[in-house]
Amino acid sequence: MTIHFHTDSHCRPGMAEQLNREAMPAAQLAALPAPANVPNVRSVTAEGRSHLFAGAPFFVSRDQVHRMAELIHAVEAVVALPPFQQHVLAWSPDIARFVPGPRSVFFGYDFHLGDGVPQLIEINTNAGGALLNTMFARELREHGLLARRSAQALAAQVEDEIVAMFRAEWARLRGDTPLRSVAVVDTAPAEQYLYPEFQLFERLFRAHGITAVIADPGELALRDGRLVHGDLEIDLVYNRLTDFALAAPAHAAIRTAYLSGAAAVTPHPRAHALYADKRILAVLTDDALLQTWGVPRSLRAVLQAGIPHATVVTAENCEALWARRRQLFFKPACGFGSKGTYRGDKLTRRVWQEILESGYIAQEFAQPGLRAVLVDGAVTELKVDVRNYVYDGRVQLLAARMFQGQTTNFRTPGGGFALVVEVDDARPPLASH
Repeated sequence: MTIHFHTDSHCRPGMAEQLNREAMPAAQLAALPAPANVPNVRSVTAEGRSHLFAGAPFFVSRDQVHRMAELIHAVEAVVALPPFQQHVLAWSPDIARFVPGPRSVFFGYDFHLGDGVPQLIEINTNAGGALLNTMFARELREHGLLARRSAQALAAQVEDEIVAMFRAEWARLRGDTPLRSVAVVDTAPAEQYLYPEFQLFERLFRAHGITAVIADPGELALRDGRLVHGDLEIDLVYNRLTDFALAAPAHAAIRTAYLSGAAAVTPHPRAHALYADKRILAVLTDDALLQTWGVPRSLRAVLQAGIPHATVVTAENCEALWARRRQLFFKPACGFGSKGTYRGDKLTRRVWQEILESGYIAQEFAQPGLRAVLVDGAVTELKVDVRNYVYDGRVQLLAARMFQGQTTNFRTPGGGFALVVEVDDARPPLASH
């Protein structure tokens, strides 16, 4: 089930773009009630996170939603191919060759929609924000800031699906054995920007009869072949660490539990290697290589139309890429959270030298979507990307992120996570289809 919101009125072609150009005031989030001891929009944004939620929706067309799902299906089909996996695992850490059973939760397929046709800019395998966005939708509906009548029910449904997803991950490892306990794990979790979401997960799991704790990896240990947190045996680790290979000494207990099957770990190193290493974007846009693997022309056409061309930066192509840098975006192969990413037109020779020494890809620049909002009475145009939360190849939830600057940053007045509203706004099919 995909959770996003629809307009109830008839819309003409181009309506999504038109609605996004019409300035809309951000919802007065600070005016929302703040129940004691319960994570909610007001309490979350009052704790140094004032730009976590945008308050104004982003509009997309039904055709754009369909094209994003079609592209995700094409990527999943290619990743499942043995020659693709052999090719990618050749440069991956050894732990990525271990096949654990679980699929990995919360894949994030991030798109730019600036030219109308969705362009996949990256894939993440520990995408945050899903529960924050469902909380956001529910509270806007409860307090009359979201007119869609079914928004609260949809939020409850996606929460149920999230719990079912974690149970499915556990079942892939332990069959019919009930899932009893989950540890939400990150380094110094209370200091993380999305810590309130960890609290939401803890509350959600407990509401469904699953014992849950929020833990630093140093609080976990192996005892008698079981992963434990104090006296609690941990069945499943919801892994929010950015050490994707679990290589740090502080993560040794989780790594051993993962490799021995003492606990389910999700997301896990193999998923990151097969989906989130940025070099995969270069593979997915190498049409000649895909053709040698027998990828059907129809799938290759979808990939060509929906992923900006990418290439690995090497000593052989660096001068040509420098000459074309203004049309390119540079990303570290194993980066996350937009760290170390650069627009080519902002590059200096010093940074360029660092790129050459660090393992980067160059990707054709794709324009982000734009959204006009009113901030302190003035019209401001924000950039937007759209995240598809995906499990086992199926889109569960759409959310937008509004920002200024090079990348999403949650520091922009009027910006942050935003609801995605779908309108019936058909476009003609791509010529390549």
